[in-house]
Amino acid sequence: MNKKYNFGYTKVNSKQKTKLVQNVFSSVAPSYDLMNDLMSLGMHRLWKKRFIEVVDIKKNDIILDVGSGSGDIANEILKYKLSNQLYLLDLNKEMLDQGKKRLEKHKNIKFILNNAEKLNFKKNFFDKYLISFCLRNITNYEKSIKEAYRVLKSGGQYYCLEFSTPKSPLISDTYKIYKSKILPLLGEIIANDINAYKYLSESIDLFPSQEELSHILTNCGFEYVKSINLFNGIVAIHSGYKI
Repeated sequence: MNKKYNFGYTKVNSKQKTKLVQNVFSSVAPSYDLMNDLMSLGMHRLWKKRFIEVVDIKKNDIILDVGSGSGDIANEILKYKLSNQLYLLDLNKEMLDQGKKRLEKHKNIKFILNNAEKLNFKKNFFDKYLISFCLRNITNYEKSIKEAYRVLKSGGQYYCLEFSTPKSPLISDTYKIYKSKILPLLGEIIANDINAYKYLSESIDLFPSQEELSHILTNCGFEYVKSINLFNGIVAIHSGYKI
């Protein structure tokens, strides 16, 4: 029997989930940056800035940014002016095109249309693997973590910025109302796609907690795994080493 995956609260097979998620991002690509600002009240910019501070980019690091989207993470990296080799990877052409438009002046960036579950790179290639607000959208995210391990060099580091589980019951309850009521409404008004942002809310609800994701990373081979909570755990940064 085919394994079923969550597309929000709906159970679908792997091909269906991949297609449905890509349809979501194709639909919202033109308004993606505006929606991020509205949904997070601009806080996503601070989260991404903090993410790159934690990543601690070094000169000559070869970096893979998975689910690169409109290029926010790459833009933060470029502020350091270290001339890193940057590989921006996304499975969605419309989102990748948004990144190309934004970063077209930078010549040290390679844009790659590829599935995170089966990367077209040789093993032991990258110094750092970054994934920001994308892991929960991957059909088989455990498979993508194993692929991350494969393409990282010995001593390479995995970093994930993702929505997670608030630690305060009060914040958790308030956040649930926001996700279920406000997010879809914003999606309908701004992106003209209420279902896309209903999916966003449900995908956050079903994503592993900090402790669960740390356990998955460890099972996939990473060591010295840890997480850093931002905004009481609404967002978390996970990291691990390939030893």
